[in-house]
Amino acid sequence: MDRVSSRLPTTPPPATGTPGGDPARAGLRIAGQALAAVAAGYAAMAVTAALGLWAAGAADLPGGFGSVLAAVVVMASGGQVEIAGSAGSLAGTHGELTAMPLTVTLVGALVTGAVFLRPLRHHAVARTGALAARAAAVTVLWLAVLAALSGVARHDFPISLGTPDTQNPLSDLFGDLLDAVNPTVGFRTVLGPTLGYGLLWILGVLLVALLVSRRSALPARLLRHQEAVRPAASAMLLLLLAYVAVGLVIGLVVAVTKGHAAQTFAVLLLGLPNVSWLALGVGIGGSWEGRADGPFGLPMPQVLDAVLRGGNPSDLSKVDLSSLAAQDSRAWWLLPVAAVLVLSAGYVAAVRSPARVRPWQHALRLGVAFALTMLVVMPLTLVEARVGLSLLGIGDLGGLGGEVVLRPDVWRTAGLALLWGLAAGFLGGLLATRARHHGEVPAGEGAGEGKTSDPTS
Repeated sequence: MDRVSSRLPTTPPPATGTPGGDPARAGLRIAGQALAAVAAGYAAMAVTAALGLWAAGAADLPGGFGSVLAAVVVMASGGQVEIAGSAGSLAGTHGELTAMPLTVTLVGALVTGAVFLRPLRHHAVARTGALAARAAAVTVLWLAVLAALSGVARHDFPISLGTPDTQNPLSDLFGDLLDAVNPTVGFRTVLGPTLGYGLLWILGVLLVALLVSRRSALPARLLRHQEAVRPAASAMLLLLLAYVAVGLVIGLVVAVTKGHAAQTFAVLLLGLPNVSWLALGVGIGGSWEGRADGPFGLPMPQVLDAVLRGGNPSDLSKVDLSSLAAQDSRAWWLLPVAAVLVLSAGYVAAVRSPARVRPWQHALRLGVAFALTMLVVMPLTLVEARVGLSLLGIGDLGGLGGEVVLRPDVWRTAGLALLWGLAAGFLGGLLATRARHHGEVPAGEGAGEGKTSDPTS
């Protein structure tokens, strides 16, 4: 059946974004909608983090669950938490923690973005000033709540040094001295960097929400760019969510069949995208480097932990497809899974674009979108965790020292994503040539009815 593509009307419908009438009422409405977005986002993050911490056993912490919960939400919003402690003048606790619980981050971003966009749906045009006012209101309220949470996210825990060493009187002496001063380790939020990164986080969430939404209003001057940006951007979001969904299914199967259900649910509720998006990067040929030593680690698949602990303790181990497959041959499945899902994203982007767009244009758009996506996502998977108890400024005491490092090779992964996106966009464009595109009306269905269709709806 022949199809005809309809274009946006030359005269746009009335703009939305500013309620008519009293400016004070308009301001109150914007403030109320911003408050709803911020409250919904933080509530979703708090519930997800609380469930994850409960599954991880944090409910048994001595009086610190609320503080740990606040710290996790702060970290999920891009905040910075430092580890510190003391043991009198003889010893000191030192450490650092850089990691984002990306399940909490993703849930908060999706909920905040959805509520922010809700008033902008079902309209063709938004006023620039009103849209900026909405974004500013959400940003100010978000940072205010983040600052309040930063004040709550602090706690100290006592350190247990274990039983005295009967074979080493010197160890007994130091142990008695340290017990006498009650050594502690705790965490604090660094307010300045937390607010700075939190500002980037919320602005990024609002920008991405506008880019991926196909039904939310934009200012008139941006309408001409939406058919080039929104299909590819929404396809990238679907790709990331597809990897999270696959990881969720695998995690649930592991929880049911392999035991350790609580630990598995803790990973799912706190760090599922950390693992899923690492699988995406590895599947397209990207790499990470890192190591893990000491008595502690992070919740991660055993194959990844084995790679991080398998090299020279003084060197960083390379995490890529071959090193993971050396530990478990099933890791090779990451390559065909990436091929299928990235190609599917290319097809989705092509179908959501007007039929007049050529395959080479699809390739260019998806390649750029995929590279930018990996440039944003890969740094979020960075993990650096170190902790130790030094005695008189020398070494670590009692086996408490440890380190986990996982750093992405961002530029290599982004470069490969560009190539994969070019190929998937071109093939997706070819596959979509006979498919019905968004914005098209079969001949005869809308004839004479005066209907128009938004090519990105």
